[in-house]
Amino acid sequence: MTSHLLADSQVLLLDDDPHLRQALAQTLDLAGLRVHSRGTAAGLAEELEDDWPGVVISDIRMPGIDGLQLLAQLQARDSQLPVLLITGHGDVPLAVQAMRAGAYDFLEKPFASDLLLDSVRRALEMRRLVLDNRRLRLALADRQALDGRLLGQSPAMQRLRQQVGALAATQADVLILGETGAGKEVVARALHELSSRRQGPFVAINAGALAESVVESELFGHEAGAFTGASKRRIGKFEFASGGTVFLDEIESMSLDIQVKLLRLLQERRLERLGGNQAVALDIRVIAATKEDLRQASEQGRFRADLFYRLNVASLAIPPLRERGDDCLQLFQHFAESAALRHGLSLRHLEGHEQAALLRHSWPGNVRELSNAAERFALGLPLDLDGQVPLSQPNAGSLSQQVEAFERALIAAELARNHGSLRSLAEALGLPRKTLHDKLRKHGLGSQEDGQA
Repeated sequence: MTSHLLADSQVLLLDDDPHLRQALAQTLDLAGLRVHSRGTAAGLAEELEDDWPGVVISDIRMPGIDGLQLLAQLQARDSQLPVLLITGHGDVPLAVQAMRAGAYDFLEKPFASDLLLDSVRRALEMRRLVLDNRRLRLALADRQALDGRLLGQSPAMQRLRQQVGALAATQADVLILGETGAGKEVVARALHELSSRRQGPFVAINAGALAESVVESELFGHEAGAFTGASKRRIGKFEFASGGTVFLDEIESMSLDIQVKLLRLLQERRLERLGGNQAVALDIRVIAATKEDLRQASEQGRFRADLFYRLNVASLAIPPLRERGDDCLQLFQHFAESAALRHGLSLRHLEGHEQAALLRHSWPGNVRELSNAAERFALGLPLDLDGQVPLSQPNAGSLSQQVEAFERALIAAELARNHGSLRSLAEALGLPRKTLHDKLRKHGLGSQEDGQA
């Protein structure tokens, strides 16, 4: 764990000679650099946090861990961390060897202050560029990960991905709002796995599925003898999730008594096990989810208003599938391909009238319903979206309605192929660009500008 002094420093100076160490620290301090100095390298590699934005200066000759051993330890942690070595005249061959092993620079005693400052400033600038590149790569990777998890190109889904990406980088608790089957747990997992807590546990709890008689013990744990049958201590879900994330689904189903305990936990980040008196500190992030309007529930006395306001600091609303336009086609294809791969089956192509049926369906069960429909399609089973009309046949309606739906489905399917330009899309559909533009506007489909990817 990084100490406060190390975290706030730009330069870590190591030398067992207290007079030289003090002189060098003063030189660096007068140049406006934040310096932390010490006489030994023991434990330093473990104390430094990942992506520490500074530079290490170390004498080669030191008791215990010398400069070369420290270099090897730091290289194992971060091969791009700048390490400057201070050498005596007889240590120059060792310093050259260290440069080949990854040291940034070496200075032979005695050296001018300007030489030291110039080397340190160059090393700090290099470190800044390295860390900027890492952040850019991580941001790109996170965006690609979000695109792969939260599928869809509708404006609503693009906004949701942006919000998830922004909130994932924080430690704020989050309230997710969405209908049954909309994908609340998928969003919660994305928040966890794109956060700094990704190495910790993700503990999902469906509050609506917990029996009232065991909910307190399950969530908060209990001590031995807390109640009949409690023969030994039990660690609750919140305590088990320390260092990670707790996902509380159907939070509206919690009793008012449990809501009081949850509010206290969120405020204090501590809990007391059932039957115990000792407060247990927690390092958790809480993501709650509900399909209800909690403000209305609080007005009706079914949900505590203070808990609602505590949870509602950062909220995410997942749009229902019926409001996501053509996303259902992309999602259906994704789930169908995954199911076919899982079952070792080949997947047939969706016909135009089938695409039209998918687009017209209201999807009351949201993504969960669509996933099940795609699984049946992959298995070659007859699909029945409305309980009446099989997906494998044209839906009922007038001829003109079916033609309109068929045309829209064909254009939407071609749009999902991500053509690089309007010209490419028009050529694929065999339409003049002006006609295509009119049809895109008529059907309310997104258009692409020439030259855009």
